[in-house]
Amino acid sequence: LVAEAGIRLPGNIDYDGTTFASIPNGFGALDAVPDAGIFQIIGFVGFLEVVVMKDIVGGEFVGDFRNGLLDFGWDTFDAETQLSKRAIELNQGRAAMMGILALMVHEQLGVSLIPSL
Repeated sequence: LVAEAGIRLPGNIDYDGTTFASIPNGFGALDAVPDAGIFQIIGFVGFLEVVVMKDIVGGEFVGDFRNGLLDFGWDTFDAETQLSKRAIELNQGRAAMMGILALMVHEQLGVSLIPSL
């Protein structure tokens, strides 16, 4: 969506001269991004999974990713507020997954969900 608005990073994505502007939107970008770039993305996500986003063994609940790096005051909320915030976060995550799935399906169908595109 950012690229559709005309916002592109300046410069090249690799040393061979491939510009950011030459990378297409959607699934076409997977073929256009150099292999080293794909490996960097996969490596970074793997690093986050293994090092940063560790699930605490014996945490308060499934998906308790508090690892001591960030503290937003979770322990200061009462049990009812914590339950409400977890439910809100789960629902927002589900909505985001459905939204990106809809965008991917409509791209493959050749139908734009964005008006005037």
